[in-house]
Amino acid sequence: MSIAFLLTTLVVVATPGTGAVYSIAAGLSRGTRAGILAAFGCTLGVIPHMVAAITGLAAILNASAVAFQAIKWLGVAYLLFLAWQTLRDKTALEVEADRSKVSFWQVIRTAVLINLLNPKLTIFFFAFLPQFVPVGEANGTWHMIGLSLVFMALTFVVFALYGVFAATMRHQVIGRPKVMTWLRRSFAATYMLLAGRLAAESR
Repeated sequence: MSIAFLLTTLVVVATPGTGAVYSIAAGLSRGTRAGILAAFGCTLGVIPHMVAAITGLAAILNASAVAFQAIKWLGVAYLLFLAWQTLRDKTALEVEADRSKVSFWQVIRTAVLINLLNPKLTIFFFAFLPQFVPVGEANGTWHMIGLSLVFMALTFVVFALYGVFAATMRHQVIGRPKVMTWLRRSFAATYMLLAGRLAAESR
């Protein structure tokens, strides 16, 4: 495994996107465990894209405008839904004293959907992984699987760090309604911006 692959992967993963934003939101609103679970969910959401790229489905997605547009607009709609839900739910970013009320499965499900409904991730895998696999390698498929697992591991670690760091800041916002309102609006605006960026993207 090359240093170039690790550095490139780290840059890609660390660049703030929907997964990072959701991990931060989960950490702020529900604590360390939720932040880590969000990171885990986002990592699980990478698996279908990895499988699609390795099996060649990414080529079909890249060639089919209808398939690409369908998945893209589902992703846009889901991000807008998250923005609306964040603004609507006044308790979404409040520190919860009763942990029993927290649905951690819901955190994982939302995180999985965030990465699943992103067609650019499949095409990214399709264009990214082959660059680090020697042409004509006998075990090329296994090599790509190994690189994909490393990508997923780094995704989990980086997103978990985002979530844990956000969780450490929770006590700084307890009892500060203005801060909570600002955070809620900021996350909603970020989801809307990410939706707009996804809507503007082409194959």
